[in-house]
Amino acid sequence: MAQSNFDQRFVNISDLHPNLSRPVGINIGSERYTFGFTIRDSPAFFINASAWGREDYIRSLSGSFQVGDCVIIENPLVQTKDVEKEEKFNPSTPSYYRLLISEVHSLVKICSKFEVDNALLSLVHLPTKDPQDYYSLGDIVANGQSLNRKIINILAAVRSVGEVKGFVTSDKRRGQRCEVKLFDDLVSSFAMVCWDNESIQIAQTWIPRETVLFASDIRINYDAFRNTMVATVVSKTIFTTNPDTPEAQALLNYARDCNETGLLDEENEDIAKDSVDLQAIRDVYTVQQIKERASHSLGKNDPIYGIVFAYISALNIDCETHKVIRYRCSQCHYIIPDPTAGCTYAFCSDLSPDPKTVITSLDLKVDVTDHTGTLSCILSGSVAEETLSCKVDRFFNLTEDQKTLLKWNFLLERCKIYLKVFLSTNSRNGMRVTALSCKIADPVEASRH
Repeated sequence: MAQSNFDQRFVNISDLHPNLSRPVGINIGSERYTFGFTIRDSPAFFINASAWGREDYIRSLSGSFQVGDCVIIENPLVQTKDVEKEEKFNPSTPSYYRLLISEVHSLVKICSKFEVDNALLSLVHLPTKDPQDYYSLGDIVANGQSLNRKIINILAAVRSVGEVKGFVTSDKRRGQRCEVKLFDDLVSSFAMVCWDNESIQIAQTWIPRETVLFASDIRINYDAFRNTMVATVVSKTIFTTNPDTPEAQALLNYARDCNETGLLDEENEDIAKDSVDLQAIRDVYTVQQIKERASHSLGKNDPIYGIVFAYISALNIDCETHKVIRYRCSQCHYIIPDPTAGCTYAFCSDLSPDPKTVITSLDLKVDVTDHTGTLSCILSGSVAEETLSCKVDRFFNLTEDQKTLLKWNFLLERCKIYLKVFLSTNSRNGMRVTALSCKIADPVEASRH
């Protein structure tokens, strides 16, 4: 952001013209580095700026401020932009010009908090595109591959921010990526991938379920590996965090409701199991080790997968039936408190007005114990049925004695358990542990661990 017209020393972006700038020389033949950013001083006007200079100057300048900071730019060169070239890789702006910042002749000063014009701060929450011109995640899913490689605007809430992961390209260049999961009232999880350092840094400041994004000029791709659409941050993308619009406020309220009710924590374990290759999970932990790893890693929102060889020390199979049975909507997969009333979520009706069926499944609480401690986890859905060799329909007809007998088939037996551990703000210990598979352990295999 640049300073506004509260001081006559400054020129508004709307008043910029090439005649206002003095010639700026650039050394020809020397190695130059560049750094681009976009500044804004009013709701209607913003402009792209490019700084050129030696490597140490560009590195110092690019690290001196971040999105949302206010700057003063002195003596930039105002150039008429070539729209086709300028906006192919840079954000689209309403200005006819662009700014060129020279290491020798120009100066970029960071404003202290005492110098900042309060009128500028509100611009941080105003989208650079028409606030009504966006796709919901439901719109993207409905359009499918017709949006492949299209540049669009998105309004969505942040569900989780993944761990920053490094990679090396085939030509030995190093890079980073970070995957952010988005959601709205129609889609519970949608992937957005950040590749550049700036968007990755910004993503680390987003608070899951407390942040709504208006992403302008973001690319939509079809991911053949996942068989779904994903969003990709490109050099044109501009994020507006928690936009000051009615639609964004409504989505933020929905996100907070999900946080309070735990709707997003109650993932469909059947879907989670189908999407995970158990053969790929090879790390074996003690209970204490998985707790320690979780305490260090869960803030990054990536799940932890592992195997424990432990005894079943508690299994609530003989509780009252309503405590071990879960009802979900066949369409949105969210939990239904009263199966006789059906799904009452408004967003589900928006997906389809047709009647929805109620899916009934087991939802058991299990304590697993080894010599290092005890871990509570959830055993549900098809995993529970496979473990107990008992379908949910049959479970309804079991007598209390039969339930007790079924329970003692596992109680105090050593099992091989595949676990998924992920962040849950509604859990007492801050994490939710789900069993992806639970079977009586082979004694020989167990003895090796």
